[in-house]
Amino acid sequence: MSFTITPRELKDRLDKGDKLFILDVREPWEYSMAKIEGSVLIPLGSLPQSLDKLDRDAEIVAHCHHGMRSADAVGFLHQQGFKNVKNLVGGIDAWSIQVDPTIPRYR
Repeated sequence: MSFTITPRELKDRLDKGDKLFILDVREPWEYSMAKIEGSVLIPLGSLPQSLDKLDRDAEIVAHCHHGMRSADAVGFLHQQGFKNVKNLVGGIDAWSIQVDPTIPRYR
């Protein structure tokens, strides 16, 4: 089973109306600059205290800027017993390049 999803796969799933929980694990300043519509911000550092905000039965797609922090988040959530969690390959930066160029890119 793959624990990743590409920006294009995610866009196709959202366009089909699939119920996905988009988890943004970046910092609030990053979220204020660029975000995927409908995503929920829970910074990586506060994720352990925020598990009650997540539905264990939901399909969760985690993302960050380039995919490193969200990979950590996916690993952590799997350890906590979440079965259906994927990492957005390349993060919001790849999403901006491949799917939605209106989302600002940043360093």
